[in-house]
Amino acid sequence: MNVNGNALEYAEEAGRILERLHFRTIVQPLDALEPVSLSRFNFVVAIVSTTGQGDLPANARSFWKKLLRKKLPPDHLQDVNFATFGLGDSSYPKFNWAVRKLHKRLLQLSAQELHTRGEADEQHEEGLVHRTPVRTGMPVKLCRSDASWVPWAASLRHQVLVHYPLDDGVDPIPPEVLLQPKWLLSLVKNQFVSKLELLDGGDHKNQPEADLYLTNGDTLVAGLGHAIPVNPAGFDHHGLEVRLEENRRLTPSDHWQDVRHLRFSCASPVDYAPGDVLTVMPENSSIDVDQVLEMMDWSQQADQAICFEPTGNVLETDFYPRPLVTVNEQCTLLTLRKLLKYHLDIRAVPRRSFFSMVAHFTNNDMHKQRLLEFTDPQYVDELYDYTTRPRRSILEILQEFYSIKIPWQWAANVLPELKGRQFSIASGGSRKHLSGGQTNFELLVAIVKYKTVIKTLREGVCTRYLAGLPIGTTMEATLQKGGLNIHESEAARPVIMIGPGTGLAPMRSLIWERYQWHLSIPSIALGETVLFYGCRNQEADFFYREEWDLLKEKMPLKVFTAFSRDQKAKLYVQDILGQQARLVYDLLHSQRGLVYVCGSSGMMPKAVRAALIDIIRSCGDMGESLAEGYLQTMEKEGRYKQEVSDFPNYVTL
Repeated sequence: MNVNGNALEYAEEAGRILERLHFRTIVQPLDALEPVSLSRFNFVVAIVSTTGQGDLPANARSFWKKLLRKKLPPDHLQDVNFATFGLGDSSYPKFNWAVRKLHKRLLQLSAQELHTRGEADEQHEEGLVHRTPVRTGMPVKLCRSDASWVPWAASLRHQVLVHYPLDDGVDPIPPEVLLQPKWLLSLVKNQFVSKLELLDGGDHKNQPEADLYLTNGDTLVAGLGHAIPVNPAGFDHHGLEVRLEENRRLTPSDHWQDVRHLRFSCASPVDYAPGDVLTVMPENSSIDVDQVLEMMDWSQQADQAICFEPTGNVLETDFYPRPLVTVNEQCTLLTLRKLLKYHLDIRAVPRRSFFSMVAHFTNNDMHKQRLLEFTDPQYVDELYDYTTRPRRSILEILQEFYSIKIPWQWAANVLPELKGRQFSIASGGSRKHLSGGQTNFELLVAIVKYKTVIKTLREGVCTRYLAGLPIGTTMEATLQKGGLNIHESEAARPVIMIGPGTGLAPMRSLIWERYQWHLSIPSIALGETVLFYGCRNQEADFFYREEWDLLKEKMPLKVFTAFSRDQKAKLYVQDILGQQARLVYDLLHSQRGLVYVCGSSGMMPKAVRAALIDIIRSCGDMGESLAEGYLQTMEKEGRYKQEVSDFPNYVTL
């Protein structure tokens, strides 16, 4: 599972829209805020995405729990206007529930809706349709990517100007004026100080701006000597140092896809459950880094000590935002080279805001005109064809628009942050720990490597990094709780698992976990465990089949497979479900079993859901609507869960 950056991108754009209307704004993850502090703002724009079973992701869960506290008075937000935009995936049963729950709660606390809620659907092909919610009767924009965000944001700007008209003689800041960022990079002039020295309030606080810097644990100090926590508050994760113990290719060398079994050890004893994810921090290649340094004329500053310096007074407000780039390494020196290698995503597919920003840093009129065209809403299709469709990277665009010269001080404002990549853990039960007491993590990873429509080879930054790692490499990783919420109290209940491709990872974890329950709780008869697995070829990508043969002799396990390319007619997991309709219905209806669906988002989850409804309809002798209602009841009872994607959440204030 990969963390998508749309929420942050849209929150930053909302912030820029409001800044050009002369608002003082900050963009923060929801968990960086306290609900009681929301009443201090005039206007709040929440960009919220949905994950798991209608939940808010990790960087919003603490905020959401606090927002639900009964001690908050019903008129707590009566002076606050707000707008919300949701990012969702309609392959999930609880599509965009997170934004709807937040929207409803803000209304309960008497906040005033300034603009109609927007809802984006990553699966919608047309880009923009309208839907009216049953409860409110208000029109909601159901949409996908920039084709939908752009009109919603334009409408938001109009509503803000109506509600907050500018004073006479004051005009909006035009797009050709470059907005001042909250932070810029600066050379370090003097010394390294420790966090303890800052807390003790030593004489170093009287040093000039940018004389001090600190990259020590979770705190970065810059400019005024004010400590700014860099790791956003409330994230549900634990920092770990892991060591690569195994890097084994599972598919044949001549197979079109390289799929790896990766195994990491961790000296710290850590527990985890099926569905949990390990986030791996990748690195950019040194060759790519050197190219950027050379193209941007940054070589002279590449290895000098730098820090983040605030452009405003950090001490004048409790809400000064953190630097956008999270620097959290145990070192005494941050350099531009390290920033590019470990923290900035120079291989990312750029968003519209990138083109808007770099257009300010070229003196070539033809280049500037072309860059600005990509920011024009009427050229959304052209932007898609130039960037998203061929997966053209920032590095390639800087090579093509060679006149762009970004000031190195702006690097972290122009280039996006390099995010960790999330992978569902494939180990469970006895495989979670090694004989020496260390924690064991096993991953099933497809190496991203393909050619696009322009015949250019593309490689995933993280999977390319992982594929080349030698045994014994140590690296940073974080452990995060998943959305399946599996517990050993389910041991006696039958389970149906549907996990095609690398979606098999959490299913393998659960199978080994259930086997461990079978051994450790002899008083309980383990419920039947049924796996539906799909791949292209039995000989190429039927992962872990030897394990299934072994476990079938030790626990009640059935494995049904769909090999889509091993026969003339393509066969998928939903087809195999239909072939085993009577078994599936008996496990779900008669034995009140559980269903877990994992894998890539898109058509698969919808096709699986449709197949289950058809099974319930035919085997249960009921109509379509009753069968749909039956499955919805299973969802409400927590008996039908899926995990196929994840998004972060941000708020603009």
